[in-house]
Amino acid sequence: MAKLYFRYGAMNSGKSTALLQAAYNYEERGQHVLLVKPAIDTKGASQVESRLGMTREVDILLAPDDDARQVIAAECARLVRDAAEALVPGEHRVACLLVDEAQFLTPQQIDDLFRIAVLDGIPVLAYGIRTDFRTQAFPGSRRLLEIAHSLEELKTICRCGRKAVFNGRVIGGRFIFDGDQVAIDAATATVRDEHFVTYESLCGACYLEESGGVLLPAAAE
Repeated sequence: MAKLYFRYGAMNSGKSTALLQAAYNYEERGQHVLLVKPAIDTKGASQVESRLGMTREVDILLAPDDDARQVIAAECARLVRDAAEALVPGEHRVACLLVDEAQFLTPQQIDDLFRIAVLDGIPVLAYGIRTDFRTQAFPGSRRLLEIAHSLEELKTICRCGRKAVFNGRVIGGRFIFDGDQVAIDAATATVRDEHFVTYESLCGACYLEESGGVLLPAAAE
């Protein structure tokens, strides 16, 4: 039986790099993959971007109100149909579904990924962040932690050298601990711009140091 995998980690833990490597491994063996990304993640537009400089166009951008299973099934059918019309020999069934920034999917879409694995027989590798800058789980990540067949943590280190587990939000060069859960880097902003959004992976000790000892701001409780 195909499975739903959730590979998660803090920022800079190599999630997108691992996804692109998985795609390469499948295709090197002559198998087909589909790359999926939530449309809400505007960074990189329609591409998966690795911090090592690798990029690749995704096959599907999922809007929050999309029926994920339906959209993906239609794309799988299109690939088979196009190959048949072009008289391309070989097996054209999708061997794996690779999902970038899975934390931004809705819980219902995560349930669809589970159905795709179990009912449609397509392994699903979902990559994403577990918690936001306030240490709260993203809805999509929470659902993945609840139902994924396999959980794998991709590790990275804090600036102090310890294992990073949290993601600190930095705006205009200062750590921020309140605001909307989702804030994507503004394409036109510069590092010194007060609206420039970036993130830093932090260990528990460094996070508490920056937050003044607070794990969950009162406004988020």
